[in-house]
Amino acid sequence: MTTATLTRNKTATEVKFKWPLCYEAENFVLDRIHAFLERNSFARMLAKRMRNETGTLILDWTDHLLLPASDEAALRGAGYVDDPLGENSKGHKPLWHPEAMLPRVLIATSNARFPLALAVRPDFVAEFAVVHGITNKIEGDPFSRFRTLFVTEENGTQFYAIERRGYRGYISSTPDLKAYCAVRELFQRRQRIWDDDAKGFAHGHQCLKEAVDLVSRDLACHLFFREERAYWEKRNRAGQEQKRRQDTLGLGWANHDHHTFRSSREFFVDLIKALEKLGFERRERYYAGSEAGWGAQILEQPIEGIVVFADVDLTPAETEIDFSRVKLPPRKSLGTVSLWCGLHGESFLEAGMHHLECRFDHALLREQLAAVRINTMEPFSDFPFLKQAFTEGEQWPVRRERLGKLRAAKLITDEQFQKFATEGAIGSHLENLQRKGGFKGFNQHAVSLIISETDPRKQKSFSFRGA
Repeated sequence: MTTATLTRNKTATEVKFKWPLCYEAENFVLDRIHAFLERNSFARMLAKRMRNETGTLILDWTDHLLLPASDEAALRGAGYVDDPLGENSKGHKPLWHPEAMLPRVLIATSNARFPLALAVRPDFVAEFAVVHGITNKIEGDPFSRFRTLFVTEENGTQFYAIERRGYRGYISSTPDLKAYCAVRELFQRRQRIWDDDAKGFAHGHQCLKEAVDLVSRDLACHLFFREERAYWEKRNRAGQEQKRRQDTLGLGWANHDHHTFRSSREFFVDLIKALEKLGFERRERYYAGSEAGWGAQILEQPIEGIVVFADVDLTPAETEIDFSRVKLPPRKSLGTVSLWCGLHGESFLEAGMHHLECRFDHALLREQLAAVRINTMEPFSDFPFLKQAFTEGEQWPVRRERLGKLRAAKLITDEQFQKFATEGAIGSHLENLQRKGGFKGFNQHAVSLIISETDPRKQKSFSFRGA
């Protein structure tokens, strides 16, 4: 197959995509959130605690707003459209913004008693209720697709906490608890360490098929990524500390922005196929261009709302190939991504995610983490609409059998073998991100720089601390 043929196979959503800045829509939503906070003291205090105690913003926790019919025209003018998946039982009109990371909106019916409401989305409403001493009944069965906790009513406003599992609407349903628990355990116990990674991917694909058959694609996606975050968190101190802080408010990880998986060239197509089983759709692809060295496929699961950034090494000649569909041949040298996989394993298998990126108040989180001796690297995106920075990498031990294979293949030197065996190598990060203008995209040049900066061969010597 020629490069020209591969290029023709691209679709419009899979090439470089320039996401718009939607400040008009964001400002409108922020105005309504601020108006709500002025009238609801519980929500106002929670928003303050979110900033002060977790470095997060209530905008990024807001699942949806209920607004009066008089707001509909302005929302549509700012880019909101009908949400065909926003079914609800009260007759409200569901809207969403397909080009922005902004809360969904319900337009209240004319007879709505409360035309102003706000719902935040923690991981578990029961945990939110316990933390805040809320004794109201939770609507929706445990582990169902949609659960609602009424929190407070004040000055013509209502405040809720809601919980979602692979569902974009507003109606609960009775879950199949046996199937739910079976899939959760399937992902928790999935074998991740293999002598033959091909067998590991085959096993993982079979697990995904069984999960989708049991609980549907969208719920399987929800459960898979809940376990991936837990697996990553076990070996990332910054993640453990930030999760602890967010759990003090009963929030969990529902402020996630995207999940980053690294893959060897050999198994990148297998990784993409695994994500497709969970309902992911390809978005833009990134290439390093003249800088070369890496490529990334962005994917999004439209119902669960999870975004994956999948990294792989590329040569300059491969930047126009659809590397998400065409298997890449082996190389005689390793780039940053392939070396990381050689040292730690595939993200889909032993290594787990390279980083979890969540949305924060960027500057504030840096200060708060520094206060507990967790340092942040220099930002690699520093724009008014996008700020990104990694925490300093966790140093993981490297199994000697992995090092032995790399040295035998002449992919690392004897000196590097000794250094990695003694000191370990950079493993994972927590990423601190702040978006404005509802911006959904990424910055290609910035990502290229940070991939280079996190190359294990560039790490300074240190005394190994363990994982």
